[in-house]
Amino acid sequence: MRKTEASNVPFELSVGEVAARSGVAVSTLHFYEAKGLIRSNRNRGNQRRYPRSILRRVAVIKIAQKTGIPLSEIADALSALPHDRPVTAEDWHALSAGWRRLLDARIARLTALRDQLEGCIGCGCLSMQDCPLRNPHDTLGRDGTGARLIDP
Repeated sequence: MRKTEASNVPFELSVGEVAARSGVAVSTLHFYEAKGLIRSNRNRGNQRRYPRSILRRVAVIKIAQKTGIPLSEIADALSALPHDRPVTAEDWHALSAGWRRLLDARIARLTALRDQLEGCIGCGCLSMQDCPLRNPHDTLGRDGTGARLIDP
C-alpha cells in the first residue's frame, strides 16, 4: 500500500480495505466495478487498488440503493461524474435532486396503489361488484389487458 508523502494515510486501498471501510462485501465491489459504478487500478502484482475517494462513491451507491434507486439509474447518474476525484457536496446535491423527483413519482404511484387495494385494483378482475362503477361495460378492456387504472 502506497502512503501519501505527508502522512501515514494510505494513498490507495486494496479491495479488502475498501470492503472493510465501506461495509460492502468484496464480491459487491467487484460487481460494482463490472457494472462501471467504480473503477480500480492494478498494481504490479495485478491486484486491484482503489483511490481513497472510492469510499465516498461507494457510500453514494449504498444510499441510493437503500432508497430504491435501480443500479442502472445509479450508474447513469454516476457516469456524469469524474472518477478521479471524490464526490463533492455539489455532486451530491445534483444527484439527490434528480433522484428526489424519481422517488416522489414512485411514492405517488405506490400511495395511489395502496389506496386502491381494498377496492378495485383497476381492471375489475378481482372485484366484479365494483367493476361496473369504475369500468362500465369493460371499456378499459378495449385498451388492452391488465390493470389499466393503476398507473395512468
